[in-house]
Amino acid sequence: MDENLLSDLISQALKAGADAAEAVSAERSALSITVRLGELEEVEREEARDLGLRVFVGRRQATVSGSDISAEARAKLVERAVAMAKLAPEDPYAGLADPELLARGPLPELDLFDPAEPSPETLEARARAAEDAARAVDKVTNSDGASASWSSSQWRLVTSGGFSGLHRASGFSIGASAIAADDGGMENGHDWRSARWQEDLPEPERIGAEAGRRAAMRLGARKIASTTAPVIFENRLAASLLGPLIGAISGPSIARGTSFLKDKLGQQVFAKGIFVTDDPHRVRGLGSSPFDDEGVANGPRALIDDGVLTTWLLNSSSARQLNLTSTGHASRGLAGPPGVSVNNLTLKPGDKDQTELMREAGSGLLVTSMFGPSLNGNTGDWSVGCSGFWFENGELAYPVTEITVAGNLIDIYGRLIPGSDLEIRGASNAPSILVDALAIAGR
Repeated sequence: MDENLLSDLISQALKAGADAAEAVSAERSALSITVRLGELEEVEREEARDLGLRVFVGRRQATVSGSDISAEARAKLVERAVAMAKLAPEDPYAGLADPELLARGPLPELDLFDPAEPSPETLEARARAAEDAARAVDKVTNSDGASASWSSSQWRLVTSGGFSGLHRASGFSIGASAIAADDGGMENGHDWRSARWQEDLPEPERIGAEAGRRAAMRLGARKIASTTAPVIFENRLAASLLGPLIGAISGPSIARGTSFLKDKLGQQVFAKGIFVTDDPHRVRGLGSSPFDDEGVANGPRALIDDGVLTTWLLNSSSARQLNLTSTGHASRGLAGPPGVSVNNLTLKPGDKDQTELMREAGSGLLVTSMFGPSLNGNTGDWSVGCSGFWFENGELAYPVTEITVAGNLIDIYGRLIPGSDLEIRGASNAPSILVDALAIAGR
């Protein structure tokens, strides 16, 4: 949708009684192909075009969205939004982003859009290649399927405060899931990869082979007795430990006083030498954006600098509530007011690879799968179900399953040691992480 349509929507809202307004449009095309056991299983095609409108009447606000962009539908959208805003409770912190914070001038070139659109036949061939490679691995007896996909999206934001910005991005992915079996039972394994440009994807055969390898390695998994031991979280999932950090330093959580880090700003939270950054301007980054979802200028920022917590993550509303300035972390969909999120989160790697971390720890648990995390946001008490491998004398001994790892995140953050095996796989990335002692609940 072009800028003129959104500008017209805002003009209508102001004429209808709104004091300020912002309009967003989202357009998306996507194609996904799934195969299983050598047969085409699913073809999904998506074409979507939607509008969102947020209006302010004084300090009251309302948000509406719709997929019908006809003139009649837009008029009803405006009428409904303004009527809702007039009935909404007052929010003293509601309003558009402060004009001086808006992204101005040429936006950064982030190279997020690959114009190539692969054919269904190309995607099917990639999925077949991935599954064939997975099924070729010794002891793999079945498949949960493989898929390949492509997407193209466009997000435009226009506000009555004078901001207009366009964000285009493409996405390509390959994934495979394999099942291995022997006399002792069955185990599954998977691998996937996503990229903004299809040339940055690994070969599908590599994805499939890794899925098969991971399934076969899990055969013979056993339960272990409850204990306290060193735990290593492998790099594919280690960034999950940073998820609670982001929630704990988000402006809304701080404003509500519901964060286990609410008193830690400017203090040592991690050990010295630990750095966590957020970079919305990473070229071809899966979380990259040239501005935040309120039009505020964004940029690279150290969230943890040499172990010290340096900032809260703020949108306009939470910044006003805390008497601070937006950090450019507003995030929103078409409906509802903006929340807060990061873009490309990265834990800086250390100098020891996963093998060296195991040697340093001696014996313990290598976590390769996590599910069902539980967090007390006020205290930082955290637990997660997981499976992986027990290691002894620095070497893998046997696979383990049906275990829970637990601890307090303030304690975990203060003691974690990052490995050197950082691999950029998504919007949140970390190397393998060693924590020298965690409670492990087993049989």
